[in-house]
Amino acid sequence: MPVLPPPRALLLDFDGVLAQYARPIRLARLGEHAGRPAAEVHAALFASGLEAAYDGGELDTGQYLRQLGEALGTPVDEETWIAARVAACRPFDEVVAAAVRLAQRMPVAVLTNNGPLMARAIARVVPALMPALADRVFCSAQFGGRKPQREVFARALAAMEAVPRETLFVDDLFVNVRGARAAGLRAETARDPREFRRVLARHGIQPTAL
Repeated sequence: MPVLPPPRALLLDFDGVLAQYARPIRLARLGEHAGRPAAEVHAALFASGLEAAYDGGELDTGQYLRQLGEALGTPVDEETWIAARVAACRPFDEVVAAAVRLAQRMPVAVLTNNGPLMARAIARVVPALMPALADRVFCSAQFGGRKPQREVFARALAAMEAVPRETLFVDDLFVNVRGARAAGLRAETARDPREFRRVLARHGIQPTAL
C-alpha cells in the first residue's frame, strides 16, 4: 500500500476537537435569561428542529432568534446567544496551540455544524487561533447544509482552495469522518488532545516538531 505524503491542509471541527462543549451549560444560561427550565430551552432549540434548520442555512440569524424568542416567551438577542455559547465551551489549549503552529506550514480552517452566530462565538473562545484562521471559520449554514453531506465538504475545500486528497479533516463524530472520506478527504476521529496528537502522527506530522 503506497505511503501518502503529509497533508497540505487541515480542516478541523470545533466542538469536541478544538474545544470541549457542554450543552447543559448553554441551555442553563439561556434558561436563566428567559426564566425557563433547561428542558424547555432544549425543546425550543433541538426537539423543534430550529437549531438544525439554522445550522443548515434554512433560516437567517434574525429569523432564528425571533423564533427562539417566541418559543421561550422572551426576546433573545445576538449577544445573549453568543454569551451562552461561549460559556459552554472550554478550549483544548494544546490542540489550539498545535493548530496555530501548523498554520505556519499549511492552511488551517474550521468547519462546524452551526449558523453564522457561531463564528463570532469561536472568535471569543479561541482568540489566539483567529489570526491563523484568517477568514477560514466556516459554519455549515453558509454552505446550505450540514456535515456529513459531501457538498458541504466540497464547498469548504473550495473556499480554502484545498485539494481533498491533500486535506486532513478531524472531527469528534465518526459519521462526519465517514462523510469527509466519501468526499475524498483524509479524515480521522479525535475527541481530546491525546487522540489529536495520534492523528497527526498517523498522517506524518510529528507532534514534537510542532
